Amino acid sequence: MRKLLVLSATAILSLAPMAWADSALDAANERLDKAAAVLHEVMGTPDKGIPEEVLAHAKCIAVVPHMVKGGFVIGAENGKGVATCRTSKGWSAPAFFAITGGSWGLQIGVEGIDLVMVIQNDKGMQHLLSSKFQIGADASAAAGPVGRHASADTDWKLNAEILTYSRAKGAFAGLTLNGASIRRDDDAMKAVYGPGVTTQGVLAGSVPPPAGAHEFLRTVRSAKAQASASK
Repeated sequence: MRKLLVLSATAILSLAPMAWADSALDAANERLDKAAAVLHEVMGTPDKGIPEEVLAHAKCIAVVPHMVKGGFVIGAENGKGVATCRTSKGWSAPAFFAITGGSWGLQIGVEGIDLVMVIQNDKGMQHLLSSKFQIGADASAAAGPVGRHASADTDWKLNAEILTYSRAKGAFAGLTLNGASIRRDDDAMKAVYGPGVTTQGVLAGSVPPPAGAHEFLRTVRSAKAQASASK
């Protein structure tokens, strides 16, 4: 009996990593699907969305579906997202990241928002290629212009490396990403790509996209093509 129990425990322990991997992969694929839906819905309202000029100029696009933000005076962000960058062969496979941090502002309550970040120059792209960086300290960010077209008299190309857009599901004030930290999501990266794959390798186009990324990348390509055609 004791021997049987030992064998059973060993079998359970051997199955645990497989169950974790399946769960992490399912969560990563769900994140990709939600990110695709967010970007699709944002592009579906062009008069209130990301200007075509901004998308046409983008080096990378990152989406955090349902980032939780809340607090009273002192706020906090917490969310997980996906990012893709332009390469010589098109848009890269998605890299998975987490965003955490704090901000100071007039904030009351807890809210989930959809966050889109447009990285618009090589310097911002290099930050994203790294394993971790902080907005405000390592990379500059600003609220991006909104509408079908960016006004010609704005200097959105010069002000920040990252333009941020949010879609709130309720009333909320004081949105800012200053001080937020963006780091590699090790669990998701390992579940999707296996061990030893770097964020830089993925976003530089050295790693083929997984099957679960098809819809997200299709939506990114569609948004970029739509923006370029309207220039």
